[in-house]
Amino acid sequence: MLDLIKSRKSVRKYASKHIPDEDLRKILEAGRLAPSWMNVQSWKFILIKSQENKDLLSELSVGQSHVKNADALIVCVADTSAWEEAKITHISKPALNPALQGENGLLIRTMEQLVYPISYMMLEAESLGVKSCIIGALGNEITQVLPEVYAKVKEKLGLNKNQILSTIITLGYEAEHTETSKIRKDFNSVVSLEKLGNNF
Repeated sequence: MLDLIKSRKSVRKYASKHIPDEDLRKILEAGRLAPSWMNVQSWKFILIKSQENKDLLSELSVGQSHVKNADALIVCVADTSAWEEAKITHISKPALNPALQGENGLLIRTMEQLVYPISYMMLEAESLGVKSCIIGALGNEITQVLPEVYAKVKEKLGLNKNQILSTIITLGYEAEHTETSKIRKDFNSVVSLEKLGNNF
């Protein structure tokens, strides 16, 4: 698994080769099976294959060309209503029940939950030889950019007022293979033992 994590990189140029539906289903299944607090699963995933919708989502993501040029997209939706639907109202501690944390706390916890399936789907894609890129620069309730385009996207994709388009994952086969090294901060600059600054 560590080798897979090391090999994964963001790819923005894709070959004109289609991803088999079987592999797309495996990628989405990885997201479905991701960890979820209290099993709330406060997420929805929309697979996008049509050029019309890819063009619209590229517009929403401030014109990023790899959104419209990818073979497929996964739109990741944060569903804030999932907490109420999960029947955890008997939990009266706000730390354990985000529905009791107010609008801001509920939004933060719901968005945080999406990190897990997004990571799982990107790693499953990598294991299948499918490259990906995560798109977070886009219009939604949080960024407040391109509100007219976002309203159109929400209507087109069937999102209700409690559902927020959080992220888009682009998927495709790499057009040109390039050797790149993963540049990350030094281990000891991000990992500490017991207290910040103590090396592990």
